Amino acid sequence: MSRFVRASKYRHVFGQPAKKEHGIENVKVTNSAWDTNVVAASGEYLSINWNASGGGAFAIVPLPSPFNATGFTYKLPDSLPLARSHTAPVLDTDWSPHNDRIVASGGEDGKVMIWKVDPDTFEGWGLEGWVPTDFDPVARIDASPRKVGQVLFHPTAANVVASASGEHTVKLWDLANPEDPRTVLGGHGDAIQSLAFNPTGTLLATTCRDRKLRLFDPRTGGDAVRITDGHGGIKGSRVVWMGEHDRIATTGFSKMSDRQVAVWETGGLGNIKTIVLDQSSGVMMPFWSDNNILFLAGKGDGNIRYYEYESDTLYALSEHKSSDPQRGLCFLPRRALSVSDCEIARAYKVAGSSIEPIAFIVPRKADSFQSDIFPPAPSAEPSLTASEFFAGKTAALRLVSLEDGVSFASKGSSTSTPAPAPAAAPSPKVEQQQPTRTYTAPAPEPAEPMYARQTSVDSFSAPSPVAPSPAQSFSSPAPSRSQSQAQAQDTNSGALADENASLKAELREAREKIRNLELQLESTRANARKAAQALLDG
Repeated sequence: MSRFVRASKYRHVFGQPAKKEHGIENVKVTNSAWDTNVVAASGEYLSINWNASGGGAFAIVPLPSPFNATGFTYKLPDSLPLARSHTAPVLDTDWSPHNDRIVASGGEDGKVMIWKVDPDTFEGWGLEGWVPTDFDPVARIDASPRKVGQVLFHPTAANVVASASGEHTVKLWDLANPEDPRTVLGGHGDAIQSLAFNPTGTLLATTCRDRKLRLFDPRTGGDAVRITDGHGGIKGSRVVWMGEHDRIATTGFSKMSDRQVAVWETGGLGNIKTIVLDQSSGVMMPFWSDNNILFLAGKGDGNIRYYEYESDTLYALSEHKSSDPQRGLCFLPRRALSVSDCEIARAYKVAGSSIEPIAFIVPRKADSFQSDIFPPAPSAEPSLTASEFFAGKTAALRLVSLEDGVSFASKGSSTSTPAPAPAAAPSPKVEQQQPTRTYTAPAPEPAEPMYARQTSVDSFSAPSPVAPSPAQSFSSPAPSRSQSQAQAQDTNSGALADENASLKAELREAREKIRNLELQLESTRANARKAAQALLDG
């Protein structure tokens, strides 16, 4: 074994379970055997697939916190508000990345429903005489004559949802016009097991029971643009996009039922590395963090492994161990983490009838913001409208600084041209297919979402501003001198804000470089001491 230690600022990350009063008890988790994560989180709420009679339902509860203004207690009452409109068990839920109060659900009844949480629903929670009021969906979509197994919001375009159904297709929906899907992705030979967008939403990866890994252009539709053999076993396989590295991570089983994790390049879907984990039977759930950390949590396991990705290699960091097996797991959006506690990730673990928060912490005593362990997080601000996305426009993911809350565009993609199809040559085992049809219909005019018309609650997307007609522009009076000066001041203020954000980003990069150099120096000194001690011992 090598005496030299690889420098890493995440080497000593550890999982810290929350105190009992900050967890959730009396949870009635669904009995459905369908393979999903069971629980999902936004920056404010948790959604839990619920065991309810008379159809399907899921629960929405505020995140456990000692400072929760709703008076939320850690033990759920026997009667609580549920989202009950599905007529068959709810199989999957997903929160909008652009609004912490919007959640989508899919069920065995073939419906996709959109829900908006009103905080007043939880007023008086747990107090004597409190009467729970069930949630009503603000949009209903007849997505499939068969069950809908997965739902997933688009990462950059507002009001775009993908659903995977028992028809072995993935459909993309514009929630402003949900009567028909905008695109349909086909070619799957069996049940779809998971799906994941890349950071800009220009590519979609799926795993399937037919043991294939597929890559789609979600705006073109049709069959996959790349397809290759995935894991050899027929049991559950999952996929997650590894940030802006143009890499995909999958978990699955070998033909000998060994649990595996694999890394793939997206150009030709060539396999870069496959690691055998163990021989347990539980499906492995992968979660990616922008700290370049891949978390792996197995269903039925009590542990959570995590690896650091660097130069196409997964380096094992550590493992959070517990005697309580997990039924499901989800992670909190990074923009909602507690940076003052050096918390780089937080998981919510479903174990039995409870949900346990687990904070992953870098052990540091510094009081100031640690820029080297907190890269910018995905912002709640969308980059595109649904119409712009389906019209072919591509925009970078919006990011937010965890230090000062400044939002800016990621440098990882273009903002004006559509994303090209992967161009790298596929590996020898890759089967390459061309799209069977091209979507050429003109983009519709922005419309008010259906769910905004069906509810009195304020809609979560403002209508797009309408440009004035030429006649209106011609007849409008010229701006006064004071108005021109005010416009010039606004322009200067915007330029100064952009320059300030750019300088702050450069400062963060410089601090991170300094910290990395300090870590390398510390590692070099440690190795030198070990080498000197080895010479003395020899």
